[in-house]
Amino acid sequence: MKTKTMIVGVVAFFVFFGVLGVESVLAEDVGLVDLLTQQLGVTERQAEGGAGAIFNVAKEKLSKEAFGKVAGAVPEMDDLLGAAPKASGLSGAIEGKASFLGSSAEKLGGLGSLADTFSGLGLKSEMVDKFFPIILSYVESNGGESVKNILAGVFQ
Repeated sequence: MKTKTMIVGVVAFFVFFGVLGVESVLAEDVGLVDLLTQQLGVTERQAEGGAGAIFNVAKEKLSKEAFGKVAGAVPEMDDLLGAAPKASGLSGAIEGKASFLGSSAEKLGGLGSLADTFSGLGLKSEMVDKFFPIILSYVESNGGESVKNILAGVFQ
């Protein structure tokens, strides 16, 4: 009888703590796309494409080493970059002129391409301002404040 009670107790212990362990892993394992869809009410496609667009601009503006640090904080980076629609039309012209005019105009070109890309995803351009703080927070939680500052510096 004692052996049976002991076995049941041990099994109950592992089941209880196993379930708690799974829940804590799931709570900690929320990806960026999930955060964006939950907090902003956007679709998965919009979350992937919007985040990818922001990271594509960062990839263009940062050195390979600096972007590597940002990418290291976002495990799904390759998928996000691939999900971003290609900017075209007016934003491409703005980017071309921005490169010719200098660094402050380059930032305008980046913002212009984001507005165009977000529009192509069925999102208003104001959503860029809603995506960005969530992305910065995610990057900081996975890569630290210095990595967050690298990304934030692209859009200042």
